[in-house]
Amino acid sequence: MTEVCKVYEEHLDRIIQAQTKLPEEEAILEMADFFDALGNPTRLRILLALMEAGELCTCDLSAITKLSVSAISHQLRILKDRKIVAYRKDGKNVFYRLDDEHITEILKVALKHMEE
Repeated sequence: MTEVCKVYEEHLDRIIQAQTKLPEEEAILEMADFFDALGNPTRLRILLALMEAGELCTCDLSAITKLSVSAISHQLRILKDRKIVAYRKDGKNVFYRLDDEHITEILKVALKHMEE
């Protein structure tokens, strides 16, 4: 028996515990999409701006990021599809905000982690 197999046998209870506690495959894929959305600097700038301001329109986000409204709209569509931002319409303007407090907490934890 190889050394790897001995380790496997010694840790079998931990392996089984981890396997039984893993989320369903669909949930893992959704989490991967969520983190993929956060892995883009432009989208992070948008999210951090929303975290600070609370709610901003597409034009505001364009001014903050120095990107076109079209480019911002594309990034917002990705964030909206992943349920990271929510929006409301007011006439021709669309205002965006973080979808819920969990997103704010994730951003705060990530910022704190980077400071350490």
